Amino acid sequence: MTIPDGEIIRRSLEQRAAFAELYDRHERTVYRYAARRLGVAHADDIASETFLVAFTRREDFRGENARPWLLGIATKLIQRHTRLEARAWRGMLASDLARVDVDHFDAVNARIDAQNTARRLGKAMARLPAGDRDTILLHTFGELDYEGIASALDVPVGTVRSRLNRARRKLRAAIAPALGREREEDHGRDLAPASNAG
Repeated sequence: MTIPDGEIIRRSLEQRAAFAELYDRHERTVYRYAARRLGVAHADDIASETFLVAFTRREDFRGENARPWLLGIATKLIQRHTRLEARAWRGMLASDLARVDVDHFDAVNARIDAQNTARRLGKAMARLPAGDRDTILLHTFGELDYEGIASALDVPVGTVRSRLNRARRKLRAAIAPALGREREEDHGRDLAPASNAG
């Protein structure tokens, strides 16, 4: 039977070493969340700092599931890195483009379109209010449900719902031009090459 996070944290108040079990249980989740938001270069630092903050504030923890609490701490730490985060979103896929084989023009075009879409998405992410951005990234990268996000950010569930709705609407609008172009190109292609055979 798995010991609840809350019990581990309460035990760590008397036996500090018990906190290591919480670290072992959730470190990969916090690391992945930080890596997806800031890149692997900062993920170790964010994960380490998250658990340091959690350890120093463990007396304040209430509940049994520590994952939303830890991701909330990580989110606050990531907010200090917003400029780096915006740069990372805008630079997404650049390393892939550097390895493109120029003899495969369709693949090159697809990757350029993907880079443009990623750049548009990155700019839209950077323009989102911090609360909306944190909400959608906790949902997407932290894989938290509405209640978990509400707990992580210390806001009502209704606020989470409206933030997610608003963020999704803005992000869809940002990539809509690229999706429209893709549909136009598909409609313009000759889909029946066999008719040219003589």
